[in-house]
Amino acid sequence: MTALIVCSGSIEDYSYHMKYFEGAQFIICVDGGAKHIRKFGLVPDILIGDLDSISKEDLDYFKDLKVKIIKYPSQKAMTDTEIAVNYVVDNGYKEVVIIGGIGTRIDHSLANIFLLKQMLDKGIKGTLANEKNEITLIKDGIKIKKEKGAKLTLLPLTKVVEGITTKGLYYPLDCEDIELGSSRGVSNEFEDEFAEISIKSGILIVIKSRD
Repeated sequence: MTALIVCSGSIEDYSYHMKYFEGAQFIICVDGGAKHIRKFGLVPDILIGDLDSISKEDLDYFKDLKVKIIKYPSQKAMTDTEIAVNYVVDNGYKEVVIIGGIGTRIDHSLANIFLLKQMLDKGIKGTLANEKNEITLIKDGIKIKKEKGAKLTLLPLTKVVEGITTKGLYYPLDCEDIELGSSRGVSNEFEDEFAEISIKSGILIVIKSRD
């Protein structure tokens, strides 16, 4: 089952993001993400967070629709997005997509990438997405579909990622190691309809990006 988490970060192309709603069985709105949900013309299954960034109009709108609301105190030890991730993980979802989780606040964007690590450790596939990027983490392998104009970047999250092998990319890797801090895996190009990446150890950040 797939859960979709809608945060308050930047969303510019609403039609592009509709594909994520189509594949979701559960929609969770994080605080100020309510402004995006309303523009999509959809109703979330739950609204969660400390409610410090949602407008009164949006809050009243969802209250009128009887949306379940879980409010947390503003002084807490985690972000609203992490609260949302914990909620869907605790409720058994095996795939989680986060949209509106990449924005002008680099601290929040990085924290959301690290939430993918938290999910990976629990056996859950997490994806952080916007119009330009789809970010996921792997510790074994993945198959990624080509998209027009897209490039593929591979970055170590651990000290070293060992045994990286790729298929379907212009610059192939054959059981090679990449150390943390290296830019070697940046901006590879698709050669085939699908790219396949496998690793032997470590954790790899996989980013499909478009200009």
